[in-house]
Amino acid sequence: MGLGTVAVTGAAGTIGSVVREALRREAARVILVDRVPLRPEAGNEDGPREPVRPDGLYGVSKAAVEALGRMYADKFGLSVVCLRIGSFEPAPAEPRHLATWLSPRDAVGYIRAALTAPSSTRFATVYAVSANTRRFWELPDPAVLGYTPVDDAELHAGDIPGTDLPADPAAPQAGPYALPEFTLKHLGP
Repeated sequence: MGLGTVAVTGAAGTIGSVVREALRREAARVILVDRVPLRPEAGNEDGPREPVRPDGLYGVSKAAVEALGRMYADKFGLSVVCLRIGSFEPAPAEPRHLATWLSPRDAVGYIRAALTAPSSTRFATVYAVSANTRRFWELPDPAVLGYTPVDDAELHAGDIPGTDLPADPAAPQAGPYALPEFTLKHLGP
């Protein structure tokens, strides 16, 4: 087991569940973190003692974690790789996914590459997206993160209505999640 101790945040979620299962065979210890209760499924998994208590919106929390990772890399010399996850789905289901899809196989590949990044990678924030023909995010430099995605959402384009329409270049990259209406409904009365 060459990965040592690995913490998986969001371990009960869609991505976390896939990563957790893949890494339990490779890591000496897997620490599971999520806001929902978790039960260890293997001898090398440990669940969270206290629930995570988020105090902001999802995107803000991700940005804060990236900043925290940068601080730890700068102050303590840790190697930190932050992955900006695309649309993680078993298969793309909407036109936007043709650009943003991250397949389960590529997700595990990126996470494994982040955990085994070269020691010269002190801090990096990279987009984790499959090798989609229509992607608008840049793939990470192989010198920073040694993984090249293999899946392409284009293979599923025929199964998705509306893929023949051109993409709106002014539309937010995060789709409807970036619209003010989405944020406002989560801020309360």
